[in-house]
Amino acid sequence: MLRTDVDLSPSRYGAQRSLLRELVLLVGLTLLLATLVRTFGVQPFYIPSGSMENTLQVGDRVLVDKVSYRLHDVRRGDIVVFNGLDSFTPETHVKQPTSPLAKAARTVGSSLGIAPPGEQDFIKRVIGVPGDRVKCCDAQGRVTVNGSPLAEWSYLYPGNTPSGTTFDQVVPEGRLWVMGDHRAESADSRSHLGDPGGGTVPESKVIGRAFSVVWPPSHWTGLGVPATYDEVRAPSALAPAAPYALGLAVALPSVMGRRRRRAGSGGQRP
Repeated sequence: MLRTDVDLSPSRYGAQRSLLRELVLLVGLTLLLATLVRTFGVQPFYIPSGSMENTLQVGDRVLVDKVSYRLHDVRRGDIVVFNGLDSFTPETHVKQPTSPLAKAARTVGSSLGIAPPGEQDFIKRVIGVPGDRVKCCDAQGRVTVNGSPLAEWSYLYPGNTPSGTTFDQVVPEGRLWVMGDHRAESADSRSHLGDPGGGTVPESKVIGRAFSVVWPPSHWTGLGVPATYDEVRAPSALAPAAPYALGLAVALPSVMGRRRRRAGSGGQRP
């Protein structure tokens, strides 16, 4: 029997074609925006865990500058996004899509900061840069860098101590010591002390510097370097030579004294 209730009008097909065109246009614009974002070196990043609370909340979106570190070194106090593959274990577990379309959507969403990043992407605060000696804790329970204590009250999660773990590490060349602001919930450099690199992460794995929270609007703020890092002394370049300097300081007076005695004895000879 021929059905008479099916809408075969041109307007229905026109609406379907219009919807398809809009969908294709939306996908195209999304890909274009993702390309432009990557090209100009700024990428949104979705905060997947509470390891940086209260500075960053779960679900916040931050802007990550991917260009600055081509012009200057990573600085103490910077908040950085890095790939922790082979260095850190995931803090969150993200259900991975299975279909090709869903995978593509996840990739685009992560690039735009509207979907969680991969499990191997982390965001932490840089405490020590190459050559620094990071230690915990001093008599007041503070983390020190090159002997300078850090006043972390402005960003440390309320009720947290600077560290529940003791450590005393010199940061190797080309690596960074990083910690979360929510120390009790952050699996950071302290959690990997026994791993190669002593818990540090390679500078080459840094994706960029987080410089602003952009979503939600109520959380809008800049992410600058706390003032306490301006007080950190540079690592001592003379430390390896100290034993030689001490030896010279002890030996020189003795040598000069003998020379004077010899000179005096020689002057009294007939």
